[in-house]
Amino acid sequence: MPSSCRPAEALKVLVLGAGVVGVSSAWYLARAGHRVTVIDRQPAAALETSFANGGQISVSHAEPWANPHTPLRALAWMRREDSPLLFRARWDPALFDWSLRFLRECTAQRARDNVRQIVALALYSRRKLQELRSELALDYDHLGRGILHVYTDRREFSSAIGAAAVMREFGCDRRTVSVDECLAIEPALVAARRLLVGGDYTEADESGDAHRFTRQLAERCVESGVEFHFGLAIDRLLADSGRMTGVLAGGQVHSADAYVAALGSYTPLLLRPLGLRLAVYPAKGYSATIPLTAQSVAPRVSLTDDGRKIVISRLGQRLRVAGTAEFNGYNLELNAVRCAALISRVNELFPDLRPAGEALFWCGLRPATPSNVPLIGRSPVADLFINTGHGTLGWTMACGSGAALADIVSGCRPEPDFRFL
Repeated sequence: MPSSCRPAEALKVLVLGAGVVGVSSAWYLARAGHRVTVIDRQPAAALETSFANGGQISVSHAEPWANPHTPLRALAWMRREDSPLLFRARWDPALFDWSLRFLRECTAQRARDNVRQIVALALYSRRKLQELRSELALDYDHLGRGILHVYTDRREFSSAIGAAAVMREFGCDRRTVSVDECLAIEPALVAARRLLVGGDYTEADESGDAHRFTRQLAERCVESGVEFHFGLAIDRLLADSGRMTGVLAGGQVHSADAYVAALGSYTPLLLRPLGLRLAVYPAKGYSATIPLTAQSVAPRVSLTDDGRKIVISRLGQRLRVAGTAEFNGYNLELNAVRCAALISRVNELFPDLRPAGEALFWCGLRPATPSNVPLIGRSPVADLFINTGHGTLGWTMACGSGAALADIVSGCRPEPDFRFL
């Protein structure tokens, strides 16, 4: 439904980036009555980080990487090429600064506050997505069967019981379940029963193909008057006396009344020449897309394997396995060891999978903040707005972030109780 917030005047808004966050921003800005143009260097929408992610709308995945348990685990993981969280040993001032900020976020109190922020925005975003799906009849291999977190380590499971209680306190109904309940929720796990020690189940969570969703929403944006300029690389932002004056792209200056930087991991690179230093660093995630047949023994409930930091989602006749985080700058090379680790874990959990063919591998750069709380709102440069830093939850938070950003641009107060810029 249209936003109840209407701007005092319609603005010409330039959205930079056509991933799921940028396109969602464009949709809600247009719905608010603004004249919207989107610029992206790719030939179509959702061809970078939104292309082949884990597929989860996971409010239940709100526990940030930065928590009291992570530092020691990260040190141990550094010795493993297939580790869930891998910091490459390299001199990178941006990563060094990000890592120090990350360590500051690892206290119990900061982690709790960050969970509250993430849950508040994610719950709002899930509702906005559901409204859009109903209103626009979007078809993106959506499944509303919840998300099941499974645990194969008793210490991890014990720790998760407390994390689930915190999320319930903030409004996410993530309940602890036994091994038998895990198998009742997802019978395809029966062959892995000996590995499981328990789980968490969030019935209201969903899954679906973020790429298909974004492409369809971009089409609806065009029908609503939004202009897209693809294949147009952004050279730099132009500002004078602390105020935006334009964007240099493709050798031309593009001017607007307001500008939205939604370029994922590349946002801080673009904003740095303006004197803005965003604590956003690329966290490379991997995915494998496995084709299925009618005989494949594959899950229909979206799964999160907390021990390996991967998710598994059924997207029609495909199984998407995705996750891990590699901090290695803007490197987009596929690492064979990390790709093989995804398939190895799938084979452990689903030994009778019987795929239809070989897996297709992909990697993308997720824009991560040290706290996992995204950066949404006004920047210190007048007329420049930011919508980035969603980390692994870009698909989960996209619609809510776009709707809230449109409210902010329109001069209205966003609905969720969230720490906006």
